[in-house]
Formats: sequence, structure tokens, C-alpha cells
Amino acid sequence: MPRPVHFEIQADDPVRAKGFYEQLFGWSFQKWGEHDYWLIKTGEDQPGIDGGLLKRMGGPLDRQTPHPVIGYVCTMGVDDTEAYVVKALGLGGEIAVPKMAVQGVGWLAYVKDTEGNIFGLMQEDPNAA
Repeated sequence: MPRPVHFEIQADDPVRAKGFYEQLFGWSFQKWGEHDYWLIKTGEDQPGIDGGLLKRMGGPLDRQTPHPVIGYVCTMGVDDTEAYVVKALGLGGEIAVPKMAVQGVGWLAYVKDTEGNIFGLMQEDPNAA
């Protein structure tokens, strides 16, 4: 069956978004060609995918009305959901959905980055209830 092979983060301010994800997850970014596009490296030697960062297509996000680009929510596996939520808030992020138990799976929270994009944070815990 098809599996994700790449993700993209669209941002009103790519440099600000780059700093947010570098500090939050330790991801590395490399400018790709002459375009305003950065390749994102999310890790080594473990399951996962890499992605890209670019200027939001269709103009800036107007938080009062729907924006032109809508996409999938990517969820990152973390060792401590609460700690990453606190760290994201300190970097200018916002809580989209507070931490909750996914019974038998773990702890999940959804956070908005500095550009209004939502991502998930999942801490594995088979005892979550």
C-alpha cells in the first residue's frame, strides 16, 4: 500500500519556521537550488521520512478565513509529549488540541507552529488510558 515518502511545511516566513523546527526537534535544513525551498533531514538510522520547507503557496495565512493550502497532519514520535508541548509553546507555537490518551497506544497532542500549521506529538505508552 502507498506510504508517505516526503512531507512539506508551507510557511509565511520560512526562516522563522526553520528556526522553530531546528530548536524543537533538532532537524537540519539545506537550501535546495535557486528556489526558496529547503530540504529537511529529520534523523538517521530509524524509521521516518524527510521533507521540505517552502513559502506558503497562495499567499499568507489569514487566520480568520480558510487559507489556500490545506494538507495532511504529520505526527512526530517523541519521548515526552508534555515536554515537547512546553518547548513548542516557548518557541512561539500554540496548542491546537491538548494532550490526550489514545488508549493502548500512547499520548497525543496537536500543536500549531509559528506559521499556523498543525502537527502531532505522540509518546508511545501502551498503558495510556
